[in-house]
Amino acid sequence: MIILRNLRFITKVTKTDANIPNYLPKNIRSLRNQTRQRVESLTTKEEHTDHVEKLAQPTRTEQRVNTGITEAVNKYLKNELRHIENKENIDVPTIQTNATHSSHLPANDEEIDDQLLDVGEAKKDYVPTFNLAAYVNKSPTLQKFLQLGVDLHSIERRKGLAKFTLGLDFEKDVQPYLYFLQDQGVPAESFGELITKNPLIFKIDLDDLQTRVNYLESKKFTAVQRQRIFTYNPFWLMFSTHRIDKRLGHFQKEFHLNGDDVRFLASKQPRLITYNMDHIRKASFCIREEMGFDKDEIKCLLLSKPRLWMINSDELIERFAYAHQTMGLSHDLLIQFPEVLTSREFRLRQRHEFLATLGRAQYDPEKDLYTSPKDLVSGNDYHFVRNVAKSDLETYELFLKTR
Repeated sequence: MIILRNLRFITKVTKTDANIPNYLPKNIRSLRNQTRQRVESLTTKEEHTDHVEKLAQPTRTEQRVNTGITEAVNKYLKNELRHIENKENIDVPTIQTNATHSSHLPANDEEIDDQLLDVGEAKKDYVPTFNLAAYVNKSPTLQKFLQLGVDLHSIERRKGLAKFTLGLDFEKDVQPYLYFLQDQGVPAESFGELITKNPLIFKIDLDDLQTRVNYLESKKFTAVQRQRIFTYNPFWLMFSTHRIDKRLGHFQKEFHLNGDDVRFLASKQPRLITYNMDHIRKASFCIREEMGFDKDEIKCLLLSKPRLWMINSDELIERFAYAHQTMGLSHDLLIQFPEVLTSREFRLRQRHEFLATLGRAQYDPEKDLYTSPKDLVSGNDYHFVRNVAKSDLETYELFLKTR
């Protein structure tokens, strides 16, 4: 096509030449018509090129007349071909260099990348990425989240949340919810953790959130209790009033609680109310049937250490078996010191056996050398060795190496 355009250009130039014979424009017009017919007939590139070259060659009778035109055309075509070859030689290394050294991009490529990453102008067209770090410099919302202390890495690990977060406008989609939480007493320093755990709160209508707050007010939850619930369990507001009412009723009926007990339990361990109900039922069966606690003892355990109902049942049985059978702790002592059941079994064994080698594994408060079960499982190893075992850390570490 480039050759055809050049031929047309030469034809226009030579029309005004007085030395060219009168019949020459007819030949050139026929050359144009024949060339156009060849292109429209969808012949191959090689056939088209051969035909043009054949037509471009003058006959013997016209050779002298067309010598000037032929030389001008050939000279022009040679220059054009040389220009094309030079351009190709320059373009190929440039592409290879960009492929091997992507860090040195030309200015226009960087501008293209900036346009693709500009989520403020085009929220729907995202560049595929493994993390949200590629968008931080271009997204005011992500920058605000970082200032609040949001862990973007935790958000991007959950399917679909990264794209949802990128589509948020901070002033329109986020700021009203922060004002709402602030009105409920949630401290500003907790916003980052709350958004990290539950960014889907921005999908819930603000009127629905206010309805769920009004429900707690109707159930006589104090402002301090509501503040603790929303701060320590960001998922509470994701549950409708019907679901929350059903779960509170289950705990009240199952463990024989009154209204104050329910409010105390919900504010002390808000996660328990929204926890998996099958897991809670299994834990209740384990504590009642396998450990042998009666309903009053279970109620005391629930109000003093509700986290027991969120521990794996098999691990809970192992801890109880070691504390009750090996250490000799009665049900009354376990109710008095439920922290023993929240400590890992291997840690409980290590400390108890170390005290036994020192002759201090005595948990009866009416006898000498009494050791509180709560002190046994509290603090780090240094605190335990110095204050409970009355020994030194080197001796304890040497003991652990022999186990």
